[in-house]
Amino acid sequence: MTSSVTHPDTVIHDAIVLTVNDEQDLFEKGTVVIDDGQLIEIRPSVAGDADIDADLVIDGTGKLVMPGLVNVHTHLELTPFIGGVSELGFAELWIYLSAVYSRIGDGDFEYLIEAGYELAALNFLNGGVTMINSMDMRPTLGAEVFGEAGLRAFFGAPISDLFWDIPLDEQLTRAQKFIHDYHRTYDGRIRATICPHDDWTCTRELWERTADFAAEYPDVLVHTHLLELEESNMMARANGAADSLDLLDDVGLLDDRLIAAHFRMASDEDVRRMSKADASIAHCPSVFCYWNPDPDAQWTPVLELRAASIDVGLGIDDHNWHDSYNFFGEARQARLAANLEWGTGQFTSKELVRMLTIEGARALNVGDEIGSLEAGKRADLIVLDLGTPKFVPVNNVFAHVVNQTNPTDVETAFVDGNTVMRGGDVKTFHPPAVVDRVEDAMEQFEADTGWTFNIDGIETPSTLSVLRDVPKRGPMKMFAQLLLQSTKEKLRI
Repeated sequence: MTSSVTHPDTVIHDAIVLTVNDEQDLFEKGTVVIDDGQLIEIRPSVAGDADIDADLVIDGTGKLVMPGLVNVHTHLELTPFIGGVSELGFAELWIYLSAVYSRIGDGDFEYLIEAGYELAALNFLNGGVTMINSMDMRPTLGAEVFGEAGLRAFFGAPISDLFWDIPLDEQLTRAQKFIHDYHRTYDGRIRATICPHDDWTCTRELWERTADFAAEYPDVLVHTHLLELEESNMMARANGAADSLDLLDDVGLLDDRLIAAHFRMASDEDVRRMSKADASIAHCPSVFCYWNPDPDAQWTPVLELRAASIDVGLGIDDHNWHDSYNFFGEARQARLAANLEWGTGQFTSKELVRMLTIEGARALNVGDEIGSLEAGKRADLIVLDLGTPKFVPVNNVFAHVVNQTNPTDVETAFVDGNTVMRGGDVKTFHPPAVVDRVEDAMEQFEADTGWTFNIDGIETPSTLSVLRDVPKRGPMKMFAQLLLQSTKEKLRI
């Protein structure tokens, strides 16, 4: 048989093909044809597919082809800290990292940030993640690293006037420049986002000005942390609204451009309002399983969100807080945490595969471009090697993907039809050079700060010396507003 394209770029034949389309088509022996960055055919294999005249022909026997994974919420700048901060106390973690982030906002540690982006891009690519949505203080470096790596990414800098001590005008100016310089660059693979940080460190003025700013860029998503803490709704009330969603609705940000991370404290009414607004959610199970300051707090109501037709993608969040790049593991963690909260059988494996791929893409409003293997979509896909005993027998590939697949099982990856990894060999990075740059960056960071990262743990500077760099004006105003609002509400009782 010949392909509908005379000389396609790539053909993968006789593979298990997991399409994740609306019909959940699954081919035991399937063929995928790619040309000019686009998926041309996804169908059962027939005799002659191995002989199609293409630039690259891959024998898919013993392999599984599926869409690339979509990490809908993450933070990447401090990637080199992985393994170093995950055993700090929760208060220590916030104090020490707040000090580092404050200096990043002032322009310090560029060498560490760039090395961190490279390390994150390399490891995510190795592990099948072809698209990320990251909120970082220095998104310019991330856009350039991920763009050059051939990956697909959304980036934006967090905006807050009750945490950072950087003037709001300056933060908005930076955000505007980033949009102008990087939105839809690198053949459209890199896009900008507008990122009011969360609903507990932002004043009403910030939300109003952010809404006005966002109105100038109607094709740019708004990415935030929402209903993450008990204090979220209290701060909204301090800002003159009934609750967090009421505040976003008041200023005009509760709509289909909103991608909200966590949503842990959501009520049934919150779910209804998010559904009506056609907003989306990023569910990040691992970080809250690892760092849960309040074990009595409710868990993100993912089942209710999905039942309300809200797009829920998975996010790995601060992977350096919980020491894992394994994005497949987020699906398994989502299942286990939900089962622990509500009982067995909360998700099927098919649903979790969709959350790793198409629902993540839809949450970022790019589901018509990527996230499933369908003719006409961009060719973002990965090839898994099933030739190890752990995948025998292949009784249910969906269960295999979400329950036991590891990053090392990813053999090949395409983004926009370009081969970014083939046979485990990354084409857009020289891994040893990345490792050297990360190690050099950590040595420089230690020399600059007094931190020490050892093989058996971490030694931090004195808390007193670190407090010098922690933001002060913003957090003081935040705590003052929360305390005042709490007092007002107690006096009404």
